[in-house]
Amino acid sequence: MMTLRTRLLLRPLQAVSIALSVSVSATASAATVWTDWGSASFGAPGSASGAVSGVGVTYSGELGGGVINGTGGIWAPNSSFIGGTSTASPSTVGDDLRLNGSFTGLNTITFASPVVDPLVAIWSLGQPALSASFVFTATPTVEAGGPKAAFGGSSITVSGNTVSGSEGNGVVQFTGTFSSISWTNTFENFYAFTVGINGVDGTVPEPGTLAVLGLGLAGLAASRRRKQ
Repeated sequence: MMTLRTRLLLRPLQAVSIALSVSVSATASAATVWTDWGSASFGAPGSASGAVSGVGVTYSGELGGGVINGTGGIWAPNSSFIGGTSTASPSTVGDDLRLNGSFTGLNTITFASPVVDPLVAIWSLGQPALSASFVFTATPTVEAGGPKAAFGGSSITVSGNTVSGSEGNGVVQFTGTFSSISWTNTFENFYAFTVGINGVDGTVPEPGTLAVLGLGLAGLAASRRRKQ
């Protein structure tokens, strides 16, 4: 039978255990969420703004067009955009930002707060006889790829910091914590992109979550001192 002292000693551990359980549950249930682009100004340069999993997202650079507020249908079939860490297609939101590579400046996605392992989905990069590329300032990995419903094609490819395609489609991931993603792109008449994160896993832990863990650990230390 537990003594009162034993129960008091266990309480801080229980607090830490609960906080960790919440964190683990969030990790297990996290799914890919794509940006809901709410507004855009087309041009070279142009801009767009939206949000993903509660985090504000802005884009600046070339913007030849796009579909805002979920009325597009280019992200098909879903199977070409699901794989690896990408658990959902951008079709769940339906938005896209469109480029043609005529802009020579830097294109940049900026997050209002840092995100972990962001994903970029790319549609119709290049043509069968004309390859096109995104040259990023960080190194991505291919998570998913395949043909598109509209023009066929195949998966995008990665070599170093360069993502290329000849009618290429798919999703790349940037491993680490990012406040922004930047790249230049090469000419081709029409291709598109959007950005996503893996649900709550994509955001750096809030101070409140860290505070709960800190309080639990502090309580444990205090209990040990009292026992001594």
